[in-house]
Amino acid sequence: MSDAAGGAGGCEPLLLIHGLGGSRSIWEPVLPLLESEREVHAVDMPGFGATPPLPEGIEPTAANLARAVHEECARNGVERPHVAGNSLGGWVALEMGRFGWAASVTTLSPAGLWSKPLGEPARGGARMLLRGSPWVKAVRPFLPLALRIPAARRAALQSIAAKPERIPPDAARQLVLGWLDGEGYDAANRAMRSHIFDPAGYPEEVPVTIAWCEKDRLLGPPKPHRRPAGARFLVLPGVGHTPTWDDPPLVAQTLLDGSAVTSPAAVSANEEEH
Repeated sequence: MSDAAGGAGGCEPLLLIHGLGGSRSIWEPVLPLLESEREVHAVDMPGFGATPPLPEGIEPTAANLARAVHEECARNGVERPHVAGNSLGGWVALEMGRFGWAASVTTLSPAGLWSKPLGEPARGGARMLLRGSPWVKAVRPFLPLALRIPAARRAALQSIAAKPERIPPDAARQLVLGWLDGEGYDAANRAMRSHIFDPAGYPEEVPVTIAWCEKDRLLGPPKPHRRPAGARFLVLPGVGHTPTWDDPPLVAQTLLDGSAVTSPAAVSANEEEH
């Protein structure tokens, strides 16, 4: 698990988890807005960015990814942080809360809250065709140049961002290559599509915020019964599935607000301990 940490001393820790095919770089637009109020840890999940996949034979489910992230946090002395995640990272954040490893959970368009498993990805899906395409191999050296063109960035990234022109060219290149080359992408995608998040019995002492991105083109908002009981639900206006470049102040404030919430159950538990 690769970790980019920052923040003022004495601040509460906030762990940030990216989505499928991404890396910790998706949080770069909001880090300066968070680091004065939180000790921020942005990580690469197993199989993405600079972190190798889970060991062979361990399915990269959200729960297993959560366990790996938690174990690495513990090795680095990050104990029970507030946890925030986008897409698959939101589901991983929810599992960390279920296991008692999160002080609070804030999710941005989380995966897994669909009503039934999505099933195997199509064999002829766009990404599979792109990965094996001689055309993509031929144009790969020219990606940095192509993605400097606003129209090309919009075409490549309009599924994840409402305003893809706001994504800088270098960040756009990293996103596209992460999608195409992510070592853990296929296995994590299969696992994600084969399971659903179970909201039953979710611990009351873990405050949960589900922030849905209004312009999300990949997922629809979850039905109330698919959310943990008592979860706070809100809609982030004007932003896409991965909203950090669309509106950094809005996203940062959402993460700060979510990590400042204390549930009545958590207050009671704290009072009992003292």
